[in-house]
Amino acid sequence: MKDMQDWNAVKKMYDKGVSKKQIARELKMSKNTVKKLLALEVEPVYRRERSPTKVDDYKDIIRLWYLDSEYSYIGTRIFNELVKIGYAGTINPVYRYLQTLDTEKGRISKKATVRFETPPGDQAQFDWAEYMMDVGGKKIKIYCFTMVLSYSRKKAAICSKAVNGLCIYEAIQDLFKALGGVSRELLIDNPKALVTSHRKGEEVEFNTSALKLFMHLKTDPNACEPLRPRTKGKVEKPNQYIEEQFVKGSHFADMHDLNDSLRKFMEIWNQKVHGTTRRTPEEMFEEEKDSLLPVPSRLVLDVGMEQRIVSPDSHVTVGTNRYSLPVYYVDHQVKIRIVYGYLLEIYDEEMNLIRTWDTNEGRHERIYNDTDYRAIASRVPSSIPEIQRVFEATFSHGPAFYALARRVTNQPHFHAREILKLLELYDVADLDLILAHCIENNIFKIDDMRRIIKERYFELIMTYERTKFLLSKEKERKERFKLKNEDALVRNLTYY
Repeated sequence: MKDMQDWNAVKKMYDKGVSKKQIARELKMSKNTVKKLLALEVEPVYRRERSPTKVDDYKDIIRLWYLDSEYSYIGTRIFNELVKIGYAGTINPVYRYLQTLDTEKGRISKKATVRFETPPGDQAQFDWAEYMMDVGGKKIKIYCFTMVLSYSRKKAAICSKAVNGLCIYEAIQDLFKALGGVSRELLIDNPKALVTSHRKGEEVEFNTSALKLFMHLKTDPNACEPLRPRTKGKVEKPNQYIEEQFVKGSHFADMHDLNDSLRKFMEIWNQKVHGTTRRTPEEMFEEEKDSLLPVPSRLVLDVGMEQRIVSPDSHVTVGTNRYSLPVYYVDHQVKIRIVYGYLLEIYDEEMNLIRTWDTNEGRHERIYNDTDYRAIASRVPSSIPEIQRVFEATFSHGPAFYALARRVTNQPHFHAREILKLLELYDVADLDLILAHCIENNIFKIDDMRRIIKERYFELIMTYERTKFLLSKEKERKERFKLKNEDALVRNLTYY
């Protein structure tokens, strides 16, 4: 059988007026072959006559086993199954026939996925993405953890400076809390913090810390197939939207500002109509919320904990920096952990949160709160000028008392300081009344004042209260009399 080049050469020579006999002589072929080639309107195609094979009777079942998604058998499996039903040939004809089916099978993309809708409360999908973001005037790497409820498409997200196991466990709990409940299944990827081993055809081995978290939340983890991220496509797409609509071109003062802005962004997003469901996630969440499990009130916290002893000056050291605590915890053992790479949480031995600090990026710095030392701070000044200033500012009769005490005592500041100490037991107003009484009776020493308080405190206070009451009644009476007289003097113009 001649090929296309022969057919093309014969056509061209004949079109130029060369005779058929001369063409046969030049191209070294028979005259009949020349005639056949000239008679063809299209190029010649070689067709080999096919001999029957032992596979022919089984082609229909082979097509079913190879192409149907219910079976999708490989070549060796097909051969073994054929032998069971009477095939007597070798495996080679089977493979040759399968090669003819590969083109047909290849028409279905390997990316093709069957879409299904998850019932309410059944599944949530969890993932994260990393971005370079402007935080505090610096471009830093930020990890954005995202979770979406598969039924309602309600979404939540939180950002972190780190992506270790502690951050992942914390994010899963916080995002379930933000979504308003826990799904029965959590679809995840295969990070080492969650999945220890995931081989095809074998059970997934989950990280023990992750298993503890999942058991606490009462959700079942489901690791998607390795190298098949589209399995959790409902959470993959939001990561792209967050990057385009929130991350790009944005600037944040600090991590708190970033997460507050992200939370508001997600709330607005959950109010927008979803492209697939044609409803808003918030609207669909109303149908899903009763199907979700409650979020445990006490979260898993013991992962990544470190122990510290609070120093005599009431600090714990983390890295090279020192962070203060209330003085009640001096010499006590506390537990610390750093959440999302920027939050230092400090707990007591019963796992009650004592204090949260933002981690300091500097070195050898002291981060403290003055209120931590209030329990041991002196409430009464010790310097003489300060005693006078505080005493005169505290009591309305303070200036007069101090001026007179200066004349009759050698150390008026001593007596003033002792009076200030009495504020631990008595109100400022009551002590001010006692000072007024002491001024009237020339009493300026603390011992004499203590004796008066002991013997006549209630008498003086009650006398003052009675006097105050009588004065108020007298004032009220005068007001009524004034109004009555004014009414008597005012007449209507018709009187005249």
